[in-house]
Amino acid sequence: MLAASGENLVVLKPYLLDPSLYLKALKLCSYEKLVLLIHGNSVTNGFGSNLELNNRLMNLYAKLGDVKHARKLFDRMPKRDVCSWTIMISGYSHSGCHRNALLLFKQMHREDVVRANKCTYGSVLKSCKELRCLKEGMQIHGCVEKGKFVGNLVVRSALLGLYAKCGKMDDVCLLFDSMKQRDLVSWNVMIDGYSSKSCADTSFRLFQSMLAEGKKPDCYTFGSLLRASVEVKRLEMVSALHGFAIKLGFGRTITLIRSLIDAYVKCGSLANARKLYQGPMKRDLISCTALITGFAQQTVFTSDAFDIFKEMILMETKMDEVIVSSMLKICTNISSLTIGRQIHGFALKSSQISFDVALRNSLIDMYAKSGEIDNAVLAFEEMGEKDVRSWTSLIAGYGKHGDVEKAIDLYNKMEHEGIKPNDITFLSLLSACSHTGQTEIGWKIFNTMINKHGIKAREEHLSCIVDMLSRGGYLEEAYELITSQMGLISLSSSTWGAFLDACRRHGNVQLSEVAAAQLLSMEPKKPVNYINLASVYAATGAWDNALKTRKLMKESGSCNKVPGYSFMY
Repeated sequence: MLAASGENLVVLKPYLLDPSLYLKALKLCSYEKLVLLIHGNSVTNGFGSNLELNNRLMNLYAKLGDVKHARKLFDRMPKRDVCSWTIMISGYSHSGCHRNALLLFKQMHREDVVRANKCTYGSVLKSCKELRCLKEGMQIHGCVEKGKFVGNLVVRSALLGLYAKCGKMDDVCLLFDSMKQRDLVSWNVMIDGYSSKSCADTSFRLFQSMLAEGKKPDCYTFGSLLRASVEVKRLEMVSALHGFAIKLGFGRTITLIRSLIDAYVKCGSLANARKLYQGPMKRDLISCTALITGFAQQTVFTSDAFDIFKEMILMETKMDEVIVSSMLKICTNISSLTIGRQIHGFALKSSQISFDVALRNSLIDMYAKSGEIDNAVLAFEEMGEKDVRSWTSLIAGYGKHGDVEKAIDLYNKMEHEGIKPNDITFLSLLSACSHTGQTEIGWKIFNTMINKHGIKAREEHLSCIVDMLSRGGYLEEAYELITSQMGLISLSSSTWGAFLDACRRHGNVQLSEVAAAQLLSMEPKKPVNYINLASVYAATGAWDNALKTRKLMKESGSCNKVPGYSFMY
């Protein structure tokens, strides 16, 4: 008889002890300290070499997440069978020690004492999948083909998962088609594999085939299909899957609700995401992060993000740097320096939030765009590690404050530090040069971007250069640049509008007509395009053409201007 007393295991009748008593006692164990006591007592009483008892102890250690004790026991076992090896490999795999699981399987195969079973193969193939070790996985597949588990459903599903994770969808299809029997795991692997490869249509076709075969989907199936819907931004599919999940009884499943909130947010339906969030589900970090990130990406301001953030603070919900970074982005978008400072202060006081590169970048961006360039510089200088966004945010801040010299100095320092600038860095520099009239410097930066760094000019870069040249009166050069990029980059109406406005200011009738023709073909109902052209004609004394332009504006029905309004009340 055994009895636990404090931290000691009292043996009431030592002469009655046998391994079966320890095995029964281990069935009742739910915490590690008691397992250690039973283990120690079994060794003291001479049962340290009992294979069944050692396997049970090792399995309990592994299930409790203590792979260190499990491995110590495994190494001291005088005799091991296939269960011993499988328990240890499976324990490593479930604990995330995938490299150790693979190494132990190789040792087992090398010693050739026991043959792997279906559970051994399933666990080691899972580790190969997580490590993306395709070569080792294929070698294990070869061993499977030679043995008796070639048609085993568990092993086949594990192989499907390996090939799908490594992007070998052709091999996945061949293996799937060769399976005489398929379970839900097999179908889930196929659907998830194609969802990960952004093949949404194939994922949904497989889902229909699965339903036709009589298989009932689970939360994992719905999660994969929701990711596929998000890839193609199909809100109607998210709604349909939501309805189907409710019919099948998954409506209150926390993992599915999280996936649905995320899918609704990414498909632009924040209202539906908010409804789900306000339901009976317990608020957690994942759902809060999804919603707040969604609100941060919106152009229209609502107070919902601040309400959720306040609720998280009041309910003492776990907080992380992603949420704080998103909240700072919202403050940047609405130019709310006061709230931004409060959130910064909250982050400094919180022990949960680590100031990583992304969060510090958000601080630089927020302070720079809110007019506090000194605080932006301070946040930048406090960073131990900086990425390209850190440098670009401060360069953009200097540009917005009209300090081109500091922006260029910082760019030069950035290159000296070995950080490669990106297209946004150059866009910030070009914008700064455009707004301060630094035409020559801006042109040099544009050529450096294309010739030195090999970055292709986008419409935004070209708009900055055209605007910069136009402001400086270099209208012919600006038009020459536009025509050289025709067919390669399609210019927006705002670029043509800026060019027309510059032509009006410099009285260039010929180029004004060219710009106006482009604008009227793009935006025939916008009155400002007609007015600018008419102003050019009027300024040069071509009154007939000015009247004709005004008449054309009336005929197009674009003379009804929207009255001005204000958000202030």
